[in-house]
Amino acid sequence: MNKFFNESKYFFRIGFPMLGSQLSFMIMSATDTIVAGRAGADQLAGLVIANSFTYPIFMFMAGIIFSVIPIVAQLNGEKKDLEIGQKIREVFWLAVLLGFLLAIIFYFGSQLLIFLPIDETITSISISYLKAISIGMFFYILYRLLSSYSEGLTLTIPVFIVVFMGALINIPLDIIFVYGYFGLPEMGGVGCGYATTIVSTLMFIAMLSIVLFSNSYKKNKLFSKFSGPSLGTSFEVFKLGTPIGFGIFVELSMYSGAAIILAPLGENIVSGHAVALNIASIVFMLPLAIGLAASTRIGNLLGEKRYIEARYSSMVSVSLCFIGALFNMTLLITLGDKLISLYTTDLLVYSIASNLIIFAAIFQIPDGIGMGSLGALRGYKDTFMTMIFIIVAYWVFAIPFGYYLTYYGINQPMGESGMWISMIVGLMIFATLISRRLNKISGKYVSVKN
Repeated sequence: MNKFFNESKYFFRIGFPMLGSQLSFMIMSATDTIVAGRAGADQLAGLVIANSFTYPIFMFMAGIIFSVIPIVAQLNGEKKDLEIGQKIREVFWLAVLLGFLLAIIFYFGSQLLIFLPIDETITSISISYLKAISIGMFFYILYRLLSSYSEGLTLTIPVFIVVFMGALINIPLDIIFVYGYFGLPEMGGVGCGYATTIVSTLMFIAMLSIVLFSNSYKKNKLFSKFSGPSLGTSFEVFKLGTPIGFGIFVELSMYSGAAIILAPLGENIVSGHAVALNIASIVFMLPLAIGLAASTRIGNLLGEKRYIEARYSSMVSVSLCFIGALFNMTLLITLGDKLISLYTTDLLVYSIASNLIIFAAIFQIPDGIGMGSLGALRGYKDTFMTMIFIIVAYWVFAIPFGYYLTYYGINQPMGESGMWISMIVGLMIFATLISRRLNKISGKYVSVKN
């Protein structure tokens, strides 16, 4: 038991700042949702549809950069300080390319929304919002590279400080742009896009300044010389990061696909779905942070060639995520309605979200187990099969079955409830597959490496 608590302390030491970072990101999202929602159901629906279309693409690109965490973690465990600096300089060019591609996709790809069977007013809001955040996406990818580098070194507190300050700045910016203060025009939900761009740019500048001037990063000599793009490093990042990015893309596309499937049912259904999902996402930050910490912890242990400890750490990761998920489920069941009231004053949207929050509570358990296993496997650099499991669980099962239940059901159409039931089953399938994979890989590592 003492061993479990000692290992847990490590997770909490590096995981709590990660939790703070993830919560801060969710506060940004929640602020956008609350401010836009109070400006009108059409404004909120515009943001929901826009993010449903582009967020999976954005996270795919960001997911590729996430591979920097286990790469840096293992090199840090091996005490290869100068090689870490070299890797980050080389990955920088890849991040610039990905950021540029994102900006182009968001700005010009937004026009594809006109082909969706959605109200013209909502479509117009969505397109304008995506154009507003396009430049911010370039700077966010660069920020993500520096923050992943820092987290791989277990320096998670600076990342938290930057994101937390970003979340604080985002609140007044949202209010100013959405409602039109200080002589600015009233922009509605589109104003949240301009706020996001400003905050993303400031976060990159802040993180760059910390890496430049803090003594904690000096050993890597990150800025000691110029390094051009490296085909070998780019291949390593893509080999490890593409399954991570595509896995995130598939998972998010399940939630985005759910919003698109529900869109013909009306803006109130979409808005209620968005509110319930946003609340569920916020409380899920605890298991997510533990999973992120597991990637760093296990990467470090493998770099130190402590393979038995790495296997045990993976078990602790899953256990802590499960405990966190139980806490989240209890929280949503007991306080879900009060949380919903923060998002909307529309009685119909409130009623829909209140019904869905029970489903959100249930899916915390399989989602938590899946996150603990996923984070651990990323530490092992085992990412390809996790991507396959995600595809099977979400694309092969959850989305098609969700559409069927929504519009046809067992005896009658189940509407938004059918979609959420399908997502829960998809999460259960994924949790089962990936936990078995973790047990296999961690066991094989011990037997082969020793």
